[in-house]
Amino acid sequence: MTTWQKSDWRSRPRVQMPDYTDAEALAAVEAQLAKYPPLVFAGEARKLTAKLGEAAQGKAFLLQGGDCAESFSEFSADTIRDTFKVLLQMAVVLTYGAKLPIIKVGRMAGQFAKPRSAPTEVVNGVELPSYRGDIINGFEFTPEARIPDPNRMLQAYTQAAASLNLLRAFSKGGFADIHRVHSWTLGFTDSDEAEKYRDMANRISDTLAFMTAAGVNGDTMNSLSVVDFFTSHEALLLEYEEALCRVDSTSGNWIAGSGHMIWIGDRTRQIGGAHVEFCKGVMNPIGLKCGPSISEDDLRTLIETLNPKNVPGRLTLISRFGAGTVGDHLPRLIKVVRDMGANVVWTCDPMHGNTIKSASGYKTRPFESVLREVQEFFAVHAAEGTIPGGVHFEMTGKDVTECTGGVRAVTDEDLSSRYHTACDPRLNASQALELAFLVAEELANRNGDAAAAAAL
Repeated sequence: MTTWQKSDWRSRPRVQMPDYTDAEALAAVEAQLAKYPPLVFAGEARKLTAKLGEAAQGKAFLLQGGDCAESFSEFSADTIRDTFKVLLQMAVVLTYGAKLPIIKVGRMAGQFAKPRSAPTEVVNGVELPSYRGDIINGFEFTPEARIPDPNRMLQAYTQAAASLNLLRAFSKGGFADIHRVHSWTLGFTDSDEAEKYRDMANRISDTLAFMTAAGVNGDTMNSLSVVDFFTSHEALLLEYEEALCRVDSTSGNWIAGSGHMIWIGDRTRQIGGAHVEFCKGVMNPIGLKCGPSISEDDLRTLIETLNPKNVPGRLTLISRFGAGTVGDHLPRLIKVVRDMGANVVWTCDPMHGNTIKSASGYKTRPFESVLREVQEFFAVHAAEGTIPGGVHFEMTGKDVTECTGGVRAVTDEDLSSRYHTACDPRLNASQALELAFLVAEELANRNGDAAAAAAL
Protein backbone atom coordinates (compact mmCIF):
# COMPACT_ATOMS: atom_id res chain seq x y z
CA MET A 1 0.00 0.00 0.00
CA THR A 2 1.43 3.37 -1.00
CA THR A 3 1.90 6.15 1.50
CA TRP A 4 0.25 9.50 0.72
CA GLN A 5 2.62 12.35 -0.03
CA LYS A 6 1.73 16.01 -0.11
CA SER A 7 2.74 16.32 -3.78
CA ASP A 8 0.54 13.44 -4.99
CA TRP A 9 -2.06 15.91 -6.26
CA ARG A 10 0.33 16.97 -9.03
CA SER A 11 -0.36 13.77 -10.97
CA ARG A 12 -4.13 14.34 -10.89
CA PRO A 13 -6.36 16.48 -13.12
CA ARG A 14 -6.46 20.08 -11.88
CA VAL A 15 -9.15 22.70 -12.32
CA GLN A 16 -9.65 26.31 -11.20
CA MET A 17 -5.91 26.79 -10.77
CA PRO A 18 -3.59 29.19 -12.62
CA ASP A 19 -0.94 28.25 -15.14
CA TYR A 20 2.16 30.09 -14.01
CA THR A 21 4.33 31.23 -16.91
CA ASP A 22 7.59 31.48 -14.94
CA ALA A 23 8.40 28.01 -13.59
CA GLU A 24 11.60 29.16 -11.90
CA ALA A 25 9.86 31.96 -10.02
CA LEU A 26 7.15 29.53 -8.89
CA ALA A 27 9.70 27.01 -7.65
CA ALA A 28 11.56 29.73 -5.74
CA VAL A 29 8.37 30.86 -3.99
CA GLU A 30 7.40 27.31 -3.09
CA ALA A 31 10.87 26.69 -1.66
CA GLN A 32 10.65 29.88 0.40
CA LEU A 33 7.20 29.03 1.76
CA ALA A 34 8.39 25.55 2.67
CA LYS A 35 10.93 27.15 5.03
CA TYR A 36 8.36 29.33 6.77
CA PRO A 37 6.64 28.21 9.99
CA PRO A 38 3.16 26.73 9.59
CA LEU A 39 0.35 29.13 10.35
CA VAL A 40 -1.59 26.63 12.48
CA PHE A 41 -0.64 23.59 14.50
CA ALA A 42 -1.77 19.99 14.79
CA GLY A 43 -3.13 20.32 18.31
CA GLU A 44 -5.41 23.15 17.20
CA ALA A 45 -6.71 21.08 14.27
CA ARG A 46 -7.37 18.11 16.55
CA LYS A 47 -9.26 20.36 18.96
CA LEU A 48 -11.46 21.69 16.15
CA THR A 49 -12.14 18.17 14.89
CA ALA A 50 -13.29 17.15 18.37
CA LYS A 51 -15.56 20.19 18.64
CA LEU A 52 -17.07 19.48 15.21
CA GLY A 53 -17.69 15.92 16.35
CA GLU A 54 -19.88 17.44 19.06
CA ALA A 55 -21.75 19.47 16.43
CA ALA A 56 -22.46 16.28 14.47
CA GLN A 57 -24.25 14.95 17.55
CA GLY A 58 -26.22 18.13 18.18
CA LYS A 59 -24.13 19.03 21.23
CA ALA A 60 -22.61 22.15 19.62
CA PHE A 61 -23.24 24.37 16.59
CA LEU A 62 -20.83 25.66 13.95
CA LEU A 63 -20.78 29.35 13.05
CA GLN A 64 -18.49 29.85 10.05
CA GLY A 65 -18.24 33.27 8.46
CA GLY A 66 -16.05 35.93 6.96
CA ASP A 67 -14.93 37.46 3.72
CA CYS A 68 -15.76 36.21 0.26
CA ALA A 69 -12.11 36.79 -0.69
CA GLU A 70 -9.58 38.57 1.48
CA SER A 71 -7.96 41.60 -0.08
CA PHE A 72 -4.41 42.86 0.06
CA SER A 73 -5.48 46.48 -0.38
CA GLU A 74 -8.18 46.48 2.32
CA PHE A 75 -6.13 44.59 4.90
CA SER A 76 -6.14 46.36 8.25
CA ALA A 77 -6.42 45.71 11.97
CA ASP A 78 -9.79 47.46 12.02
CA THR A 79 -11.20 45.16 9.33
CA ILE A 80 -10.11 42.07 11.27
CA ARG A 81 -11.44 43.47 14.54
CA ASP A 82 -14.83 44.41 13.12
CA THR A 83 -15.42 41.01 11.50
CA PHE A 84 -14.31 39.29 14.70
CA LYS A 85 -16.71 41.49 16.70
CA VAL A 86 -19.67 40.55 14.52
CA LEU A 87 -18.83 36.86 14.80
CA LEU A 88 -18.68 37.24 18.60
CA GLN A 89 -22.05 38.96 18.60
CA MET A 90 -23.58 36.28 16.39
CA ALA A 91 -22.11 33.57 18.62
CA VAL A 92 -23.59 35.17 21.76
CA VAL A 93 -27.01 35.35 20.12
CA LEU A 94 -26.78 31.71 19.00
CA THR A 95 -25.52 30.53 22.39
CA TYR A 96 -28.34 32.33 24.17
CA GLY A 97 -31.00 31.02 21.82
CA ALA A 98 -29.73 27.48 21.30
CA LYS A 99 -28.27 26.84 24.76
CA LEU A 100 -25.37 25.20 22.93
CA PRO A 101 -21.62 25.87 22.66
CA ILE A 102 -20.91 27.73 19.42
CA ILE A 103 -17.84 26.73 17.40
CA LYS A 104 -16.43 29.93 15.93
CA VAL A 105 -14.60 29.55 12.60
CA GLY A 106 -13.62 32.54 10.47
CA ARG A 107 -13.23 32.63 6.70
CA MET A 108 -10.04 34.50 7.49
CA ALA A 109 -6.24 34.35 7.31
CA GLY A 110 -6.20 32.33 4.10
CA GLN A 111 -9.33 32.98 2.01
CA PHE A 112 -7.43 34.59 -0.85
CA ALA A 113 -8.25 32.45 -3.90
CA LYS A 114 -11.62 32.18 -5.66
CA PRO A 115 -12.96 29.77 -8.28
CA ARG A 116 -14.55 31.50 -11.25
CA SER A 117 -17.35 30.50 -13.59
CA ALA A 118 -15.30 31.41 -16.68
CA PRO A 119 -11.54 31.60 -17.35
CA THR A 120 -11.83 35.02 -18.96
CA GLU A 121 -14.02 38.11 -18.71
CA VAL A 122 -14.89 40.83 -21.22
CA VAL A 123 -15.12 44.53 -20.40
CA ASN A 124 -15.86 47.07 -23.14
CA GLY A 125 -14.94 44.53 -25.79
CA VAL A 126 -11.60 43.66 -24.14
CA GLU A 127 -11.09 40.06 -23.00
CA LEU A 128 -8.65 39.25 -20.20
CA PRO A 129 -8.10 36.36 -17.76
CA SER A 130 -10.53 36.38 -14.84
CA TYR A 131 -9.51 37.72 -11.47
CA ARG A 132 -8.93 34.69 -9.22
CA GLY A 133 -8.13 36.35 -5.91
CA ASP A 134 -5.20 38.41 -4.66
CA ILE A 135 -3.05 35.36 -4.00
CA ILE A 136 -3.07 34.65 -7.77
CA ASN A 137 -3.50 37.86 -9.77
CA GLY A 138 -4.60 41.49 -9.52
CA PHE A 139 -8.13 42.89 -9.57
CA GLU A 140 -7.19 45.74 -11.94
CA PHE A 141 -8.45 45.09 -15.45
CA THR A 142 -5.11 45.24 -17.23
CA PRO A 143 -3.12 42.53 -19.02
CA GLU A 144 -0.24 42.96 -16.56
CA ALA A 145 -2.38 42.65 -13.43
CA ARG A 146 -4.15 39.53 -14.63
CA ILE A 147 -0.95 37.51 -15.15
CA PRO A 148 -0.66 34.94 -12.33
CA ASP A 149 2.25 35.96 -10.09
CA PRO A 150 3.64 33.35 -7.66
CA ASN A 151 5.17 36.05 -5.46
CA ARG A 152 1.66 36.93 -4.35
CA MET A 153 1.72 33.75 -2.26
CA LEU A 154 4.41 35.28 -0.06
CA GLN A 155 2.29 38.36 0.55
CA ALA A 156 -0.72 36.16 1.32
CA TYR A 157 1.32 34.22 3.87
CA THR A 158 2.52 37.42 5.55
CA GLN A 159 -1.02 38.81 5.73
CA ALA A 160 -2.39 35.50 7.04
CA ALA A 161 0.30 35.34 9.73
CA ALA A 162 -0.45 38.91 10.83
CA SER A 163 -4.19 38.20 10.85
CA LEU A 164 -3.75 35.09 12.97
CA ASN A 165 -1.52 36.94 15.39
CA LEU A 166 -4.21 39.56 15.96
CA LEU A 167 -7.03 37.01 16.13
CA ARG A 168 -5.17 35.01 18.76
CA ALA A 169 -4.65 38.20 20.77
CA PHE A 170 -8.32 39.13 20.49
CA SER A 171 -9.56 35.66 21.42
CA LYS A 172 -7.20 35.04 24.36
CA GLY A 173 -6.20 38.51 25.54
CA GLY A 174 -9.45 39.73 27.09
CA PHE A 175 -11.19 41.33 24.10
CA ALA A 176 -13.55 38.34 23.85
CA ASP A 177 -14.43 38.36 27.56
CA ILE A 178 -18.18 37.79 27.84
CA HIS A 179 -18.25 40.55 30.47
CA ARG A 180 -17.57 42.92 27.55
CA VAL A 181 -20.71 41.81 25.74
CA HIS A 182 -22.02 45.41 25.71
CA SER A 183 -18.86 46.70 24.04
CA TRP A 184 -19.15 44.47 20.98
CA THR A 185 -21.22 46.99 19.10
CA LEU A 186 -20.56 48.50 15.72
CA GLY A 187 -22.92 50.71 13.79
CA PHE A 188 -26.38 49.34 14.41
CA THR A 189 -27.50 51.52 17.31
CA ASP A 190 -30.61 52.50 15.35
CA SER A 191 -31.71 49.00 14.33
CA ASP A 192 -34.17 46.55 15.84
CA GLU A 193 -31.34 44.02 16.04
CA ALA A 194 -29.27 46.41 18.16
CA GLU A 195 -32.13 46.82 20.62
CA LYS A 196 -32.64 43.07 20.81
CA TYR A 197 -28.91 42.59 21.26
CA ARG A 198 -28.74 45.19 24.05
CA ASP A 199 -31.64 43.50 25.84
CA MET A 200 -29.86 40.17 25.58
CA ALA A 201 -26.60 41.72 26.74
CA ASN A 202 -28.37 43.15 29.78
CA ARG A 203 -29.75 39.72 30.69
CA ILE A 204 -26.30 38.15 30.28
CA SER A 205 -24.70 40.88 32.41
CA ASP A 206 -27.32 40.38 35.12
CA THR A 207 -26.63 36.64 35.12
CA LEU A 208 -22.88 37.21 35.40
CA ALA A 209 -23.40 39.66 38.26
CA PHE A 210 -25.56 37.09 40.06
CA MET A 211 -22.91 34.38 39.56
CA THR A 212 -20.25 36.66 41.03
CA ALA A 213 -22.47 37.61 43.98
CA ALA A 214 -23.22 33.93 44.58
CA GLY A 215 -19.52 33.20 44.87
CA VAL A 216 -19.02 31.55 41.50
CA ASN A 217 -15.52 32.49 40.43
CA GLY A 218 -12.15 30.94 39.73
CA ASP A 219 -11.91 28.68 36.69
CA THR A 220 -15.59 29.01 35.85
CA MET A 221 -15.47 32.78 35.45
CA ASN A 222 -12.00 32.78 33.93
CA SER A 223 -13.20 30.50 31.15
CA LEU A 224 -15.66 33.21 30.12
CA SER A 225 -12.83 35.64 29.34
CA VAL A 226 -11.39 33.72 26.38
CA VAL A 227 -12.77 31.96 23.31
CA ASP A 228 -11.48 29.38 20.88
CA PHE A 229 -11.39 30.90 17.41
CA PHE A 230 -10.37 28.94 14.34
CA THR A 231 -9.63 29.91 10.73
CA SER A 232 -10.68 28.30 7.46
CA HIS A 233 -10.48 28.77 3.72
CA GLU A 234 -11.04 26.97 0.45
CA ALA A 235 -7.96 24.89 -0.38
CA LEU A 236 -7.90 26.06 -3.99
CA LEU A 237 -4.30 27.02 -4.75
CA LEU A 238 -2.55 23.72 -4.12
CA GLU A 239 1.00 25.00 -4.65
CA TYR A 240 0.44 27.20 -1.59
CA GLU A 241 -1.23 24.39 0.36
CA GLU A 242 1.53 21.89 -0.37
CA ALA A 243 4.28 24.34 0.58
CA LEU A 244 2.73 24.85 4.03
CA CYS A 245 1.92 21.17 4.60
CA ARG A 246 3.93 19.64 7.46
CA VAL A 247 4.29 16.37 9.36
CA ASP A 248 2.90 16.48 12.90
CA SER A 249 5.74 15.42 15.15
CA THR A 250 3.43 13.85 17.74
CA SER A 251 1.39 11.63 15.41
CA GLY A 252 3.37 11.41 12.17
CA ASN A 253 0.32 12.60 10.23
CA TRP A 254 0.33 15.37 7.64
CA ILE A 255 -1.34 18.66 8.50
CA ALA A 256 -2.26 21.51 6.18
CA GLY A 257 -0.44 24.34 7.95
CA SER A 258 -2.34 27.07 6.10
CA GLY A 259 -5.49 27.02 8.26
CA HIS A 260 -7.33 25.00 10.87
CA MET A 261 -10.09 23.87 8.50
CA ILE A 262 -9.96 23.70 4.72
CA TRP A 263 -12.75 22.95 2.31
CA ILE A 264 -13.24 21.66 -1.22
CA GLY A 265 -15.45 23.81 -3.42
CA ASP A 266 -18.43 22.72 -5.47
CA ARG A 267 -16.34 23.28 -8.62
CA THR A 268 -13.28 21.33 -7.43
CA ARG A 269 -14.75 18.16 -5.87
CA GLN A 270 -13.99 15.90 -8.84
CA ILE A 271 -13.39 12.31 -7.75
CA GLY A 272 -9.77 11.55 -8.60
CA GLY A 273 -9.06 15.26 -9.01
CA ALA A 274 -6.18 17.21 -7.52
CA HIS A 275 -8.13 18.94 -4.75
CA VAL A 276 -9.74 15.79 -3.36
CA GLU A 277 -6.37 14.03 -3.58
CA PHE A 278 -4.66 16.71 -1.50
CA CYS A 279 -7.38 17.06 1.12
CA LYS A 280 -7.76 13.33 1.75
CA GLY A 281 -4.21 13.12 3.10
CA VAL A 282 -4.18 15.87 5.72
CA MET A 283 -5.47 15.53 9.27
CA ASN A 284 -7.36 18.85 9.34
CA PRO A 285 -11.15 18.86 9.44
CA ILE A 286 -12.36 19.04 5.84
CA GLY A 287 -15.40 20.77 4.42
CA LEU A 288 -17.11 19.65 1.22
CA LYS A 289 -19.40 22.04 -0.65
CA CYS A 290 -22.46 20.19 -1.98
CA GLY A 291 -24.40 21.93 -4.74
CA PRO A 292 -27.37 20.74 -6.83
CA SER A 293 -25.15 18.85 -9.28
CA ILE A 294 -23.65 16.42 -6.76
CA SER A 295 -24.94 12.89 -7.27
CA GLU A 296 -25.62 10.32 -4.60
CA ASP A 297 -22.87 8.06 -5.97
CA ASP A 298 -20.34 10.88 -5.98
CA LEU A 299 -21.21 11.87 -2.42
CA ARG A 300 -20.81 8.27 -1.27
CA THR A 301 -17.39 7.99 -2.93
CA LEU A 302 -16.25 11.36 -1.59
CA ILE A 303 -17.24 10.45 1.96
CA GLU A 304 -15.36 7.15 1.70
CA THR A 305 -12.32 8.94 0.25
CA LEU A 306 -12.18 11.89 2.63
CA ASN A 307 -13.16 10.11 5.85
CA PRO A 308 -12.42 6.41 5.42
CA LYS A 309 -12.18 5.84 9.19
CA ASN A 310 -15.49 7.66 9.80
CA VAL A 311 -13.93 9.98 12.37
CA PRO A 312 -16.54 12.29 13.98
CA GLY A 313 -15.82 15.93 13.09
CA ARG A 314 -13.47 15.10 10.22
CA LEU A 315 -15.97 15.87 7.45
CA THR A 316 -18.44 18.75 7.20
CA LEU A 317 -20.94 18.73 4.34
CA ILE A 318 -21.79 22.31 3.36
CA SER A 319 -25.05 22.41 1.40
CA ARG A 320 -25.54 25.26 -1.09
CA PHE A 321 -28.60 24.74 -3.25
CA GLY A 322 -30.50 28.02 -3.49
CA ALA A 323 -33.76 29.08 -1.90
CA GLY A 324 -36.70 27.00 -3.07
CA THR A 325 -34.61 23.96 -4.03
CA VAL A 326 -33.29 22.62 -0.70
CA GLY A 327 -36.13 20.10 -0.52
CA ASP A 328 -35.23 18.80 -3.97
CA HIS A 329 -31.65 17.88 -3.04
CA LEU A 330 -30.90 17.72 0.69
CA PRO A 331 -33.16 14.70 1.48
CA ARG A 332 -31.44 12.52 -1.12
CA LEU A 333 -28.02 13.41 0.31
CA ILE A 334 -29.21 12.78 3.85
CA LYS A 335 -30.34 9.29 2.74
CA VAL A 336 -26.83 8.53 1.45
CA VAL A 337 -25.27 9.57 4.75
CA ARG A 338 -27.84 7.65 6.78
CA ASP A 339 -27.42 4.48 4.71
CA MET A 340 -23.63 4.68 5.11
CA GLY A 341 -23.79 5.37 8.83
CA ALA A 342 -21.39 8.23 8.11
CA ASN A 343 -20.38 10.75 10.74
CA VAL A 344 -20.77 14.20 9.16
CA VAL A 345 -21.60 17.74 10.22
CA TRP A 346 -24.44 19.18 8.14
CA THR A 347 -24.09 22.91 7.57
CA CYS A 348 -25.88 25.41 5.37
CA ASP A 349 -24.24 27.92 3.03
CA PRO A 350 -27.21 30.06 1.96
CA MET A 351 -25.06 32.54 0.05
CA HIS A 352 -23.74 30.89 -3.09
CA GLY A 353 -26.99 29.50 -4.43
CA ASN A 354 -28.75 32.86 -4.18
CA THR A 355 -26.56 35.19 -6.23
CA ILE A 356 -28.37 37.28 -8.84
CA LYS A 357 -27.65 40.27 -11.05
CA SER A 358 -29.64 43.29 -9.92
CA ALA A 359 -31.44 45.70 -12.21
CA SER A 360 -28.65 48.20 -11.56
CA GLY A 361 -26.09 45.69 -12.83
CA TYR A 362 -24.53 44.73 -9.49
CA LYS A 363 -24.15 41.13 -8.40
CA THR A 364 -26.18 40.80 -5.19
CA ARG A 365 -27.92 38.36 -2.89
CA PRO A 366 -31.43 39.11 -1.60
CA PHE A 367 -31.51 38.74 2.18
CA GLU A 368 -34.94 37.14 1.92
CA SER A 369 -33.52 34.34 -0.25
CA VAL A 370 -30.63 33.79 2.17
CA LEU A 371 -33.07 33.54 5.07
CA ARG A 372 -35.40 31.24 3.13
CA GLU A 373 -32.62 28.76 2.37
CA VAL A 374 -31.66 28.64 6.05
CA GLN A 375 -35.29 28.01 7.02
CA GLU A 376 -35.60 25.26 4.39
CA PHE A 377 -32.38 23.67 5.66
CA PHE A 378 -33.77 23.46 9.20
CA ALA A 379 -37.17 22.26 7.96
CA VAL A 380 -35.68 19.37 5.96
CA HIS A 381 -33.56 18.24 8.90
CA ALA A 382 -36.60 18.42 11.18
CA ALA A 383 -38.56 16.26 8.72
CA GLU A 384 -35.71 13.78 8.32
CA GLY A 385 -34.91 13.59 12.04
CA THR A 386 -31.32 14.65 11.41
CA ILE A 387 -29.14 17.32 12.98
CA PRO A 388 -28.52 20.75 11.42
CA GLY A 389 -24.99 21.34 12.66
CA GLY A 390 -24.03 24.80 11.46
CA VAL A 391 -24.23 27.77 9.11
CA HIS A 392 -21.67 29.23 6.72
CA PHE A 393 -21.96 32.91 5.73
CA GLU A 394 -20.03 35.40 3.65
CA MET A 395 -20.14 38.53 5.77
CA THR A 396 -18.10 41.48 6.94
CA GLY A 397 -18.00 43.83 9.90
CA LYS A 398 -18.09 46.80 7.54
CA ASP A 399 -21.28 48.70 6.75
CA VAL A 400 -21.36 47.65 3.11
CA THR A 401 -24.35 47.63 0.76
CA GLU A 402 -23.89 44.42 -1.22
CA CYS A 403 -26.87 42.22 -0.28
CA THR A 404 -30.34 43.70 -0.63
CA GLY A 405 -33.00 43.51 2.06
CA GLY A 406 -32.89 43.10 5.81
CA VAL A 407 -34.60 45.29 8.38
CA ARG A 408 -32.51 48.27 7.33
CA ALA A 409 -33.77 47.58 3.81
CA VAL A 410 -30.80 47.87 1.47
CA THR A 411 -32.39 48.50 -1.92
CA ASP A 412 -31.16 47.95 -5.45
CA GLU A 413 -30.50 51.70 -5.65
CA ASP A 414 -28.37 51.53 -2.48
CA LEU A 415 -25.92 48.95 -3.85
CA SER A 416 -23.66 51.48 -5.51
CA SER A 417 -23.10 53.50 -2.32
CA ARG A 418 -20.84 51.06 -0.44
CA TYR A 419 -20.24 48.11 -2.75
CA HIS A 420 -16.68 47.12 -1.86
CA THR A 421 -16.35 43.40 -2.56
CA ALA A 422 -13.93 42.26 -5.24
CA CYS A 423 -15.86 39.01 -5.79
CA ASP A 424 -19.17 38.04 -4.21
CA PRO A 425 -21.62 40.17 -2.20
CA ARG A 426 -21.42 39.87 1.59
CA LEU A 427 -23.88 40.41 4.41
CA ASN A 428 -23.12 43.59 6.32
CA ALA A 429 -22.90 43.68 10.11
CA SER A 430 -26.58 44.47 10.62
CA GLN A 431 -27.77 41.77 8.22
CA ALA A 432 -25.43 39.21 9.81
CA LEU A 433 -26.75 39.94 13.28
CA GLU A 434 -30.35 39.82 12.05
CA LEU A 435 -29.69 36.42 10.54
CA ALA A 436 -28.12 35.21 13.80
CA PHE A 437 -31.35 35.99 15.68
CA LEU A 438 -33.35 34.10 13.08
CA VAL A 439 -31.04 31.08 13.24
CA ALA A 440 -31.19 31.19 17.04
CA GLU A 441 -34.98 30.98 16.84
CA GLU A 442 -34.71 27.93 14.58
CA LEU A 443 -32.30 26.27 17.00
CA ALA A 444 -34.44 27.10 20.02
CA ASN A 445 -37.48 25.63 18.26
CA ARG A 446 -35.49 22.54 17.29
CA ASN A 447 -34.50 22.05 20.91
CA GLY A 448 -38.05 22.61 22.06
CA ASP A 449 -37.05 25.66 24.08
CA ALA A 450 -40.14 27.79 23.65
CA ALA A 451 -39.08 30.21 26.38
CA ALA A 452 -35.77 30.99 24.71
CA ALA A 453 -37.44 31.39 21.32
CA ALA A 454 -39.95 33.80 22.82
CA ALA A 455 -37.18 35.75 24.57
CA LEU A 456 -35.42 36.27 21.26
